[in-house]
Amino acid sequence: MNNYQNILVEKSNQLAYIIINLPDQRNPLSKETLGEMKDALVRLKDDKEINCIIFTGQGDKSFAAGADISQLQKREPLDVFTPGGMQEIYDYIEAYDKPTIAMINGFALGGGCELAMACDIRIASTNAKFGLPELNLGIIPSAGGTQRMARLIGKGKAVDLILTGKIITAEEAERIGLVSETVPLGELKEAVEKTAAQILSKGPLAVKLAKLAIHAGFDADMKTGLLIEKLSQAILFSTEDTNEGTSAFLEKRTPEFLSK
Repeated sequence: MNNYQNILVEKSNQLAYIIINLPDQRNPLSKETLGEMKDALVRLKDDKEINCIIFTGQGDKSFAAGADISQLQKREPLDVFTPGGMQEIYDYIEAYDKPTIAMINGFALGGGCELAMACDIRIASTNAKFGLPELNLGIIPSAGGTQRMARLIGKGKAVDLILTGKIITAEEAERIGLVSETVPLGELKEAVEKTAAQILSKGPLAVKLAKLAIHAGFDADMKTGLLIEKLSQAILFSTEDTNEGTSAFLEKRTPEFLSK
């Protein structure tokens, strides 16, 4: 699975790391890199030994510096509708069956910031920087940036960051809710794996349906969102995992979930 040119895929203890492996270029997101990421995700989806995906960049300077500008310069208007684009792949990541974590180890700009926002959880090193500077190029953030940032940190702050193109620190990103945690670079992997372990200790079907309820319900009205929540719970009540989880709690033991 590691026969990729631009990424590495490393597996360990139910985790799969998708690593953008172009550190000398600050890990840009070319169409080739995005294609490899999508291919890896499709393969990992059916890998029963992997239950959480972690995105990061090679090196200690950049998570992902954004789209390949030389490719952007050649874009035609209708190219935005071509299948396999950045927005489509980030939508796939957001809706992915398995939980995803962005391990942000440096610059997360433009498409890199948008990649992080498509993940379920974002944990950053203290040297990380965030921004959507696309307006400097005469374009807008179009891989979900105008939508996900507003939903994550609020419309007013998102408008400010997008229109000014400000680059903010990890500390500021945590303060406004763009990331959930910041730690020194040397402690980043440990912090990410601790969070992943907490998720992996939960019922996998419950994790999947919690993600579905949150994402599907967020843009709906409250009644629709509550209905999605109720239906998700009804499905879980029919599973062996729920019986196992409740039995383990009453018997004061660790549950052994089987995704059934």
